[in-house]
Amino acid sequence: MERCAYVPLHAWVKEYKEMEEILPGGFTVRPALLDDVIALAELRQACEIADYGESETTLEEMRHIWRMPNFDPVSDTRVVMAPDGQLIGFAQIEQQEYARIYMDGKVHPQYRGRGIGSYLMQWGEARAQQLMEKAAPDVRVTLGAHSSSANTSAQALIQEHGFTLARSFWRMGIDLKEPPAAAQWSEGIVVHTMTPGMERAVFAADDDAFRDHWGYMPEKYDEWEHGKVKRENFDPTLWFLAMDGAEIAGLGLCAVEERNETWVHVLGVRRPWRRRGIALALLLHAFGEFYKRGLSSIYLSVDAQSLTGATRLYERVGMHVVRQSDRYEKELRAGRELSTLSVEE
Repeated sequence: MERCAYVPLHAWVKEYKEMEEILPGGFTVRPALLDDVIALAELRQACEIADYGESETTLEEMRHIWRMPNFDPVSDTRVVMAPDGQLIGFAQIEQQEYARIYMDGKVHPQYRGRGIGSYLMQWGEARAQQLMEKAAPDVRVTLGAHSSSANTSAQALIQEHGFTLARSFWRMGIDLKEPPAAAQWSEGIVVHTMTPGMERAVFAADDDAFRDHWGYMPEKYDEWEHGKVKRENFDPTLWFLAMDGAEIAGLGLCAVEERNETWVHVLGVRRPWRRRGIALALLLHAFGEFYKRGLSSIYLSVDAQSLTGATRLYERVGMHVVRQSDRYEKELRAGRELSTLSVEE
């Protein structure tokens, strides 16, 4: 990616002059630059420590975000700089079909309560209003934001801007102290790891398995590939596929992250193969492989109100809630819903 240059003639200069009136004196705002990646990682780490007592964002993760397909930092990011030049605030906008728009924002703990979060919220909604114009005229458009359940000030700020709680998400974890129970596979199901050339088949199965996930909208292959395959820690031997002949019935896509923490990033079973114990078998199979490799700390993220009852499965194998984040939404325009909000059996 090319470095974004600060050019005073950009259209956003007028925006700065108007919006900087909201900020404390001496604070400035501009789009994020590729040169900011280290400072952005440090900002996220400071926020994680304040909210959770530890940080997990890595520099490589931030660089990976900057390489996302269709990422336009000039239009879709803003950073706030303190008078001493420190980067102390950040916001980013993402969208799906211009109907589900999502804003991620961070303010350094030492600078909270000074109006910086309010500025970023206002910028995010203004940018979402611009993106909404590109949505199909009959569709419903929402703007989403999230907060750690531990950050009560962020939650209050989001609600002050007209957002309502839409969903809670849990990080669940387990520390294996002994070998897990062996996986029991239903008749005709065999587990394999992914081999080269299967990427598009795995993408299609992943997309199909999550059609019943709250907020689901079809994902584009290049975005999926970037997020899951083109990562330094991608390990196809930890991508477990439950096969029924040539069909992928279910999948468990895992990775080893920082501090040897193992993540089950995807666990899904396609509708025709549900209620056959495949999800449980995939999870136990993954646990067994982790244990053989000496990896005992295992985590995953799940919708706390999962439409498919996933939380019951995770509790059944001994996983517990480690932390919670809350998703808030604001309807920008009523209309036809494009995403999954409920499941009819």
